[in-house]
Amino acid sequence: MRKNIVAGNWKMNNDLKATRKLVKQIKKSIEDKDLNNTRVVIAPTFVNLATAVKRSKKSKLEVAAQNMHQATNGAYTGEVSGEMLKSIGVKTVILGHSERRAYFGETDALLAEKVNTALANNLEIIFCFGEELTDRKEGNQEAVVESQIKNALFQLDSNAFKHIVLAYEPVWAIGTGETASPEQAQDMHAFIRNTLASKYGSEVADSVSILYGGSVKPANAKEIFSKPDVDGGLIGGASLKVDDFSAIVSAF
Repeated sequence: MRKNIVAGNWKMNNDLKATRKLVKQIKKSIEDKDLNNTRVVIAPTFVNLATAVKRSKKSKLEVAAQNMHQATNGAYTGEVSGEMLKSIGVKTVILGHSERRAYFGETDALLAEKVNTALANNLEIIFCFGEELTDRKEGNQEAVVESQIKNALFQLDSNAFKHIVLAYEPVWAIGTGETASPEQAQDMHAFIRNTLASKYGSEVADSVSILYGGSVKPANAKEIFSKPDVDGGLIGGASLKVDDFSAIVSAF
Protein backbone atom coordinates (compact mmCIF):
# COMPACT_ATOMS: atom_id res chain seq x y z
CA MET A 1 0.00 0.00 0.00
CA ARG A 2 1.52 3.28 -1.09
CA LYS A 3 2.00 6.03 1.48
CA ASN A 4 0.26 9.40 1.61
CA ILE A 5 2.85 12.17 1.93
CA VAL A 6 2.61 15.85 2.82
CA ALA A 7 5.99 17.45 2.11
CA GLY A 8 6.78 21.09 2.85
CA ASN A 9 9.40 22.73 0.63
CA TRP A 10 10.60 25.78 2.56
CA LYS A 11 12.76 27.01 -0.36
CA MET A 12 15.03 29.98 0.55
CA ASN A 13 13.11 30.92 3.69
CA ASN A 14 13.68 30.83 7.47
CA ASP A 15 16.92 31.62 9.27
CA LEU A 16 18.14 29.39 12.12
CA LYS A 17 15.85 30.91 14.74
CA ALA A 18 12.80 30.67 12.49
CA THR A 19 13.68 27.08 11.55
CA ARG A 20 13.91 26.01 15.18
CA LYS A 21 10.57 27.64 15.92
CA LEU A 22 8.70 26.18 12.95
CA VAL A 23 10.09 22.67 13.47
CA LYS A 24 8.94 22.81 17.09
CA GLN A 25 5.49 24.05 16.07
CA ILE A 26 4.98 21.43 13.37
CA LYS A 27 6.16 18.62 15.65
CA LYS A 28 3.67 19.72 18.28
CA SER A 29 0.86 20.09 15.74
CA ILE A 30 1.19 16.50 14.51
CA GLU A 31 2.29 14.64 17.64
CA ASP A 32 -1.26 13.80 18.69
CA LYS A 33 -2.58 13.23 15.17
CA ASP A 34 -3.34 9.70 14.04
CA LEU A 35 -1.26 9.95 10.87
CA ASN A 36 -2.08 6.36 9.96
CA ASN A 37 -0.68 6.01 6.41
CA THR A 38 0.60 9.59 6.08
CA ARG A 39 4.21 10.77 6.18
CA VAL A 40 5.01 14.40 7.05
CA VAL A 41 8.22 15.82 5.55
CA ILE A 42 9.87 19.25 5.62
CA ALA A 43 12.73 20.52 3.46
CA PRO A 44 14.59 23.44 5.08
CA THR A 45 17.49 25.28 3.46
CA PHE A 46 20.90 23.56 3.48
CA VAL A 47 22.39 25.58 6.34
CA ASN A 48 19.56 24.56 8.68
CA LEU A 49 19.24 20.90 7.70
CA ALA A 50 21.36 19.53 10.54
CA THR A 51 19.40 21.53 13.11
CA ALA A 52 16.08 20.36 11.65
CA VAL A 53 17.22 16.72 11.69
CA LYS A 54 18.41 16.97 15.29
CA ARG A 55 15.19 18.61 16.46
CA SER A 56 12.99 16.14 14.58
CA LYS A 57 14.46 12.99 16.11
CA LYS A 58 12.03 10.67 17.89
CA SER A 59 9.11 12.50 16.27
CA LYS A 60 6.71 11.91 13.38
CA LEU A 61 8.46 14.60 11.33
CA GLU A 62 10.92 13.73 8.55
CA VAL A 63 13.52 16.04 7.00
CA ALA A 64 14.51 16.24 3.33
CA ALA A 65 17.05 18.29 1.38
CA GLN A 66 15.98 20.59 -1.45
CA ASN A 67 18.73 19.56 -3.87
CA MET A 68 22.11 17.84 -4.23
CA HIS A 69 24.99 17.67 -6.70
CA GLN A 70 25.44 14.80 -9.10
CA ALA A 71 29.12 14.25 -8.24
CA THR A 72 30.35 12.30 -5.24
CA ASN A 73 32.84 15.04 -4.33
CA GLY A 74 35.24 17.47 -5.99
CA ALA A 75 35.87 21.08 -6.93
CA TYR A 76 32.25 22.21 -7.04
CA THR A 77 32.18 25.35 -4.93
CA GLY A 78 28.91 25.90 -3.11
CA GLU A 79 27.52 22.44 -3.84
CA VAL A 80 26.46 19.62 -1.51
CA SER A 81 26.86 15.88 -2.09
CA GLY A 82 24.61 12.98 -1.24
CA GLU A 83 27.21 11.63 1.16
CA MET A 84 27.18 14.95 3.03
CA LEU A 85 23.40 14.79 3.37
CA LYS A 86 23.57 11.24 4.69
CA SER A 87 26.26 12.21 7.19
CA ILE A 88 23.86 14.57 8.99
CA GLY A 89 20.94 12.14 8.95
CA VAL A 90 19.06 13.30 5.85
CA LYS A 91 17.43 10.37 4.05
CA THR A 92 15.39 12.12 1.34
CA VAL A 93 16.22 14.69 -1.36
CA ILE A 94 14.03 16.74 -3.72
CA LEU A 95 15.28 16.68 -7.32
CA GLY A 96 14.01 18.37 -10.48
CA HIS A 97 11.98 21.13 -8.84
CA SER A 98 10.58 23.59 -11.40
CA GLU A 99 12.64 26.43 -9.91
CA ARG A 100 15.84 24.42 -10.29
CA ARG A 101 14.92 23.76 -13.91
CA ALA A 102 13.92 27.37 -14.65
CA TYR A 103 16.49 29.38 -12.68
CA PHE A 104 19.50 27.06 -12.71
CA GLY A 105 19.14 25.37 -16.08
CA GLU A 106 18.79 21.82 -14.80
CA THR A 107 18.08 19.51 -17.73
CA ASP A 108 16.60 16.04 -17.89
CA ALA A 109 20.07 14.63 -18.62
CA LEU A 110 21.56 16.32 -15.56
CA LEU A 111 18.66 15.15 -13.41
CA ALA A 112 19.19 11.57 -14.59
CA GLU A 113 22.74 11.85 -13.23
CA LYS A 114 21.48 13.28 -9.93
CA VAL A 115 18.92 10.50 -9.62
CA ASN A 116 21.59 7.85 -10.15
CA THR A 117 23.87 9.46 -7.56
CA ALA A 118 21.10 9.83 -4.99
CA LEU A 119 20.13 6.17 -5.36
CA ALA A 120 23.77 5.12 -5.09
CA ASN A 121 23.80 6.94 -1.75
CA ASN A 122 20.63 5.14 -0.62
CA LEU A 123 18.68 8.39 -0.57
CA GLU A 124 14.96 8.49 -1.23
CA ILE A 125 14.06 10.90 -4.05
CA ILE A 126 11.08 13.21 -4.42
CA PHE A 127 11.29 13.76 -8.18
CA CYS A 128 9.53 16.85 -9.56
CA PHE A 129 8.30 17.60 -13.06
CA GLY A 130 5.51 19.51 -14.79
CA GLU A 131 4.49 21.70 -17.68
CA GLU A 132 4.59 25.47 -18.18
CA LEU A 133 1.55 27.61 -19.02
CA THR A 134 2.38 27.65 -22.75
CA ASP A 135 2.52 23.85 -22.77
CA ARG A 136 -0.92 23.62 -21.15
CA LYS A 137 -2.47 26.21 -23.49
CA GLU A 138 -1.10 24.37 -26.51
CA GLY A 139 -2.34 21.02 -25.22
CA ASN A 140 1.16 19.60 -24.87
CA GLN A 141 1.07 18.92 -21.14
CA GLU A 142 1.07 15.13 -21.37
CA ALA A 143 3.90 15.05 -23.91
CA VAL A 144 6.03 17.36 -21.74
CA VAL A 145 5.43 15.38 -18.55
CA GLU A 146 6.00 12.05 -20.29
CA SER A 147 9.29 13.32 -21.72
CA GLN A 148 10.52 14.62 -18.35
CA ILE A 149 9.75 11.30 -16.65
CA LYS A 150 11.21 9.09 -19.36
CA ASN A 151 14.38 11.13 -19.88
CA ALA A 152 15.29 11.28 -16.20
CA LEU A 153 13.94 8.02 -14.78
CA PHE A 154 13.45 5.35 -17.42
CA GLN A 155 17.13 4.34 -17.30
CA LEU A 156 16.37 2.78 -13.89
CA ASP A 157 15.36 -0.77 -13.11
CA SER A 158 12.02 -1.39 -11.45
CA ASN A 159 13.49 -1.86 -7.95
CA ALA A 160 14.63 1.78 -7.94
CA PHE A 161 11.03 2.93 -7.72
CA LYS A 162 10.82 1.63 -4.18
CA HIS A 163 12.94 4.68 -3.36
CA ILE A 164 11.22 7.28 -5.57
CA VAL A 165 8.27 9.56 -4.92
CA LEU A 166 6.92 11.54 -7.88
CA ALA A 167 5.73 15.14 -7.57
CA TYR A 168 3.71 16.69 -10.37
CA GLU A 169 4.04 20.48 -10.50
CA PRO A 170 1.75 22.28 -12.94
CA VAL A 171 4.01 25.33 -13.15
CA TRP A 172 1.22 27.25 -14.89
CA ALA A 173 -0.91 27.03 -11.73
CA ILE A 174 1.70 28.41 -9.33
CA GLY A 175 1.65 32.17 -8.86
CA THR A 176 0.17 32.87 -12.30
CA GLY A 177 -3.44 33.59 -11.42
CA GLU A 178 -4.44 30.40 -13.23
CA THR A 179 -6.04 27.62 -11.19
CA ALA A 180 -5.80 23.87 -11.63
CA SER A 181 -8.92 21.96 -10.68
CA PRO A 182 -8.83 18.74 -8.65
CA GLU A 183 -10.08 17.00 -11.79
CA GLN A 184 -7.13 18.29 -13.81
CA ALA A 185 -4.80 17.08 -11.07
CA GLN A 186 -6.39 13.62 -11.10
CA ASP A 187 -6.27 13.39 -14.90
CA MET A 188 -2.54 14.11 -14.94
CA HIS A 189 -1.78 11.82 -12.00
CA ALA A 190 -3.62 8.97 -13.75
CA PHE A 191 -1.63 9.69 -16.91
CA ILE A 192 1.63 9.61 -14.91
CA ARG A 193 0.72 6.29 -13.35
CA ASN A 194 -0.18 4.86 -16.76
CA THR A 195 3.14 6.10 -18.14
CA LEU A 196 4.97 4.21 -15.39
CA ALA A 197 2.85 1.12 -16.00
CA SER A 198 3.70 1.14 -19.72
CA LYS A 199 7.38 0.66 -18.85
CA TYR A 200 7.41 -1.15 -15.49
CA GLY A 201 3.98 -2.74 -15.17
CA SER A 202 0.98 -1.96 -13.00
CA GLU A 203 2.45 -3.42 -9.80
CA VAL A 204 5.28 -0.87 -9.80
CA ALA A 205 3.05 1.97 -11.00
CA ASP A 206 0.46 1.31 -8.31
CA SER A 207 3.11 1.28 -5.58
CA VAL A 208 4.61 4.72 -6.32
CA SER A 209 3.28 7.73 -4.41
CA ILE A 210 2.50 10.70 -6.67
CA LEU A 211 2.24 14.11 -5.03
CA TYR A 212 0.53 17.22 -6.37
CA GLY A 213 2.49 20.47 -6.25
CA GLY A 214 0.10 23.08 -7.61
CA SER A 215 -0.61 25.56 -4.82
CA VAL A 216 -2.19 23.21 -2.30
CA LYS A 217 -3.88 25.11 0.54
CA PRO A 218 -6.13 24.18 3.49
CA ALA A 219 -9.17 25.21 1.44
CA ASN A 220 -8.51 22.80 -1.45
CA ALA A 221 -6.37 20.05 0.10
CA LYS A 222 -9.18 17.68 1.07
CA GLU A 223 -10.77 17.69 -2.37
CA ILE A 224 -7.44 17.27 -4.16
CA PHE A 225 -6.28 14.49 -1.83
CA SER A 226 -9.57 12.65 -2.29
CA LYS A 227 -8.69 11.88 -5.90
CA PRO A 228 -7.68 8.23 -6.36
CA ASP A 229 -4.27 8.85 -7.94
CA VAL A 230 -3.24 11.81 -5.75
CA ASP A 231 -1.20 10.60 -2.79
CA GLY A 232 -0.42 13.93 -1.16
CA GLY A 233 1.18 17.25 -1.85
CA LEU A 234 4.49 19.05 -2.24
CA ILE A 235 3.61 22.24 -0.40
CA GLY A 236 5.32 25.60 -0.88
CA GLY A 237 4.15 28.77 0.85
CA ALA A 238 1.56 27.06 3.03
CA SER A 239 4.29 24.91 4.62
CA LEU A 240 5.77 28.04 6.24
CA LYS A 241 2.65 28.57 8.37
CA VAL A 242 2.10 25.92 11.00
CA ASP A 243 -1.70 26.25 11.04
CA ASP A 244 -1.96 25.93 7.26
CA PHE A 245 0.48 23.05 7.06
CA SER A 246 -1.19 21.19 9.91
CA ALA A 247 -4.59 21.66 8.28
CA ILE A 248 -3.25 20.21 5.02
CA VAL A 249 -1.87 17.18 6.90
CA SER A 250 -5.30 16.76 8.49
CA ALA A 251 -6.94 16.73 5.04
CA PHE A 252 -6.17 13.01 4.90
